[in-house]
Amino acid sequence: MEKTDILSLTLQETEKLITDLGEPKFRAKQVYGWINKGMWGSEMRNVPKSLIEKLDNVCEFRLPTVKLKLVSKIDGTVKYLFELIDGECIESVFMKYEHGNTLCISSQVGCRMGCKFCASTILGRVRNLTPSEMLGQIIAAEKDTKERISNVVMMGIGEPLDNYDNTVKFLRLVSSPDSLNIGLRHISVSTCGLVNGIERLQNENLPITLSISLHAYDNEVRSSIMPINNKYGIEELLTACRRYYEATGRRISFEYTLIAGKNDTEEGAVRLASILKKYMHSNIHVNLIPLNEVKETKLSTSKNVNAFKNKLISLGVNATVRRRLGSDINASCGQLRRQSQKETV
Repeated sequence: MEKTDILSLTLQETEKLITDLGEPKFRAKQVYGWINKGMWGSEMRNVPKSLIEKLDNVCEFRLPTVKLKLVSKIDGTVKYLFELIDGECIESVFMKYEHGNTLCISSQVGCRMGCKFCASTILGRVRNLTPSEMLGQIIAAEKDTKERISNVVMMGIGEPLDNYDNTVKFLRLVSSPDSLNIGLRHISVSTCGLVNGIERLQNENLPITLSISLHAYDNEVRSSIMPINNKYGIEELLTACRRYYEATGRRISFEYTLIAGKNDTEEGAVRLASILKKYMHSNIHVNLIPLNEVKETKLSTSKNVNAFKNKLISLGVNATVRRRLGSDINASCGQLRRQSQKETV
């Protein structure tokens, strides 16, 4: 019999599980509190041994384990290579900011989107992560760092909206006061542009920050680096973004990775500003990303990054440059997993 993935359950689902086992309902809250602290079995100190034995028989507790941990000497960023219950590996990155601690988490083992600048997609997608495996990255990082994580970005390995149902359940779990109680306004979900997922998400009543991996100013450039653009072109994507903004009132952040000789010219900035203003009209924010080194692509220079940003601002588009954290520990997603795979071949 397949065991229940208990960390993927809501408190209400846990209550049903507990009462179905013939135990009083109040035990569910005790168990739920412990598992959301990463505790299981005898670690659940106020839970009777008889109930722990019942839970062991019908449940599995999927908390990832740290296979490799790198700590930046530059800024204290921590990169984790987590091993899952089936031996597959994913990555998470712990980052310190003035406004709190942020964890960048993965949503899939690998990725099938094929973006040319991303190391995590090179070997394709293996499988989706469960809600517990997404939640577990936060719990495991908090246990290891002994620090509270207040912000989450779903920008690690995988495409969150390609794992839609599990992503939405994770968002409801992580924001629940009974779970980790991380406010949805402190969570960013990044997508390469799955229009069908954006349309579904706008009806979920989840006030997250939606981040669109745009990375280009026209279909020719975007299709050459992001295969998803062959299915959902820029015009269709930005139309969906405008509808999302109109329905939710939540500002969308447009992620733009600068690739030397591909999309980082001042002319490109002019064209980017033009198309964003055409479809989004107002309240536009572009987050410029200096690419962490991936051998398949070339870094844009600091001069080009600043020129691009300044041109956008001069055209009335709010633009910021993302800090490059953990540059000494390969903090861009997918690189540790690739290295681990090569070592096991």
